Amino acid sequence: MIEARNLCKKYGEVPALDNVTFSVRDGEVIGLLGPNGAGKTTLMKILTGYLQPDSGSAEIAGLDVVDQCAAIQQLIGYLPENAPLYPELTVQSYLRMIADLRSIPAADQQRRLSEAILGTGLAEHLTVPIGTLSKGFRQMVGIAQAIVHHPRLLVLDEPTNGLDPTQIVEVRNLIRKLARQSTVIISTHILSEVEATCDRAIIIIKGEIKADAQLSELAATSNARLTLEADSAAGPQQILTALPFVRQVTAGRDEKGRISFLIKAGSDTDLCPHLYRLAREHDWQLCELRQEVRPLEAVFHELAAEGGEQ
Repeated sequence: MIEARNLCKKYGEVPALDNVTFSVRDGEVIGLLGPNGAGKTTLMKILTGYLQPDSGSAEIAGLDVVDQCAAIQQLIGYLPENAPLYPELTVQSYLRMIADLRSIPAADQQRRLSEAILGTGLAEHLTVPIGTLSKGFRQMVGIAQAIVHHPRLLVLDEPTNGLDPTQIVEVRNLIRKLARQSTVIISTHILSEVEATCDRAIIIIKGEIKADAQLSELAATSNARLTLEADSAAGPQQILTALPFVRQVTAGRDEKGRISFLIKAGSDTDLCPHLYRLAREHDWQLCELRQEVRPLEAVFHELAAEGGEQ
């Protein structure tokens, strides 16, 4: 669906994107994650044809974003950071205008409008001028205009901005539903949104891609957690520390009072098979053995620190 190659963009002498390259398969839900000013919005504008790159190229469904911009925009649903709303129009009249601009056939308009309205919880606000709505419901109108034409690619820039907790859950459920028929890119700096809705994250910091992987891959580590039913940690800790592929062993107790070891690997070695064999050799009473995972927040802060972000 998307092929971006060596995209570069500067504002004056300030680089917003620096050789950004990635691809997105049809049907994926991608979280574009980064701090404010990382280049996320610039990338969204290039992919949707509202901004041209200084160099590099990008294709959407095989179409060039510069040379075939009009054709691409017919395939895209786009919610920019500031939703393009007309405050004097009612919700209903605005969405009908969007349906007309999107050239949705008259026979399909009512069904498409109903789906967008119900999906965004706007049914009770159809006759209300958009300018009098709360920030959360204005954002919902922005999402509705982005999905009314069943786009092949849905690009959402900070989609939960201004929403209350109930609306956030509704949008998450809506995105999962839309992913059955559309490729979705969600640009955000809110880590929980990526974890709740996406399978893959692209982390961009200071205009450069620092990570591009499935969330499960980003969370994985080479470390392991070993929990034993034992009187003392001293003996097992000494044995674990002596392993050649172990860098550090930290002992403690879990909530049930059992001895628990966090074992940090000195390489990419999968510790779990070695630890299981060790437990059998020494007849340890094994309660738990698992690979240690780290939250997306830890991954993000690690990459941000490497990139000089505070």
